[in-house]
Amino acid sequence: MQKKLRIALQKSGRLYEDSMALLKACGFSVEMSKNRLKAQVYNFPCELLFLRVGDIPAYVEDGTADLGIIGENTFLESDCDISVRDKLGFSRCKLSLAIPREIDYIGVSYFEGKQIATSYPTILADFLEKNAIKASIHTINGSVEIAPSIGLADGVFDIVSTGGTLLSNGLKEVEVVMHSEAVLVAHPQLEAEKEQLLHKLLFRIEAHKKARDYKYILLNAPESSLEDIKRLIPGMKSPTILPLATEGWISLHSVIKEDHFWEIIEKLKALGAEGILIAPIEKMIL
Repeated sequence: MQKKLRIALQKSGRLYEDSMALLKACGFSVEMSKNRLKAQVYNFPCELLFLRVGDIPAYVEDGTADLGIIGENTFLESDCDISVRDKLGFSRCKLSLAIPREIDYIGVSYFEGKQIATSYPTILADFLEKNAIKASIHTINGSVEIAPSIGLADGVFDIVSTGGTLLSNGLKEVEVVMHSEAVLVAHPQLEAEKEQLLHKLLFRIEAHKKARDYKYILLNAPESSLEDIKRLIPGMKSPTILPLATEGWISLHSVIKEDHFWEIIEKLKALGAEGILIAPIEKMIL
């Protein structure tokens, strides 16, 4: 009987939604059960488990799940023997120190001898040690931001997205300690058959990630500008070039990185390119 990968996911929330979107992009067809605690993937040997995100590292460590998708911050905070097999590029956030708005911040030395409330004591302790700061860490599960206003702490260390929660609690962000994103973690000693399945999954994830970073570009341009345009958008190996019915003109097909998009488009226009079309790429296999 063929082995199945068991992948643990957050049971609800943003990380759940992003994880399911990734698996769908990898071609997984998921059949949800009524109790939403697990689901079968009927076109890949895989089963999904839906858990509290903080419990996932332990489930992967003891082999109940083979893989898990968690935040990098959750991985670093856990003390579990698991390994990161891939960074997934979604559910990004940052973990920051914050203090009451009315206080003038003098630098990280402000926290010397202070009380800091957090749900991430391990990450915070490592940061304080690296900066030679001695402070007391007060571990709280949830509602960290209210700690200064009730006299429980002088500052907080927590996840910051828009900063709205800090603002509503009279706090300001003063130090970004780390940036986090979703990671795929694995049991340290997968069976050979499951390791092969993991490699197939990683192949699909990589194809999706590559496609997300690139766009497909089609344009018409004077043949005299061809060499300059090829230097701007060389493609994966080389662009596709076709002659147009209009003498002296060519059609060029290539790929372009998303983060260089507008800069390159402006240069292409300056070289006489026109009729430029940009299309998303669903998968990219190199």
